[in-house]
Amino acid sequence: MEKTPQGTSVGVDDPYEFAGLCDHLTGEGTCRYAFDHYEHDPEFARERAADDYECHVVDPESDGPCAGTWADCPHFRSRNHDRECVRCGLEEKLDAHSSERPLLEEHHLSYASDGETLTHEITVYLCRWCHAQVHDSWARITDDVSPSPAAIAALEQRRGREMSEFGFETAAERYDGEGDGDG
Repeated sequence: MEKTPQGTSVGVDDPYEFAGLCDHLTGEGTCRYAFDHYEHDPEFARERAADDYECHVVDPESDGPCAGTWADCPHFRSRNHDRECVRCGLEEKLDAHSSERPLLEEHHLSYASDGETLTHEITVYLCRWCHAQVHDSWARITDDVSPSPAAIAALEQRRGREMSEFGFETAAERYDGEGDGDG
């Protein structure tokens, strides 16, 4: 199983099995990285520019792979943007006015080896309870689990606060009966 530099598990054997499309891939099958970040890797950008910035991994004509794989691309990045835990399905519930710790945390499936820099960022979201289980044990992100009771309680507490905010009363309702309006 893949491990972090600290030696804890990331919960998968092959991060690329859980990677989606590259974050730099446009809907037209071109590489946004080569266009937007030319200065970071001019040689890569020149190669992509010579091919009209076409992605060398995905064939835009067939929506399938070309000759390469995501592992072959030096600038591949796949960050999951779904706002639910990929392990237990817990959904995020955020309060814009609260500094509470989020229910979901971004979990890295890929790490740089000693002395190397991370070239491929592959992440998924895990609830903080599943995140702890994956790093603190041999739990896998593919385990068929339900949200923990603590996770459900935290979610319901947030939902309760949200619902109480919707419980708006007009001034007439709050002060009904305290005056007859004849002043």
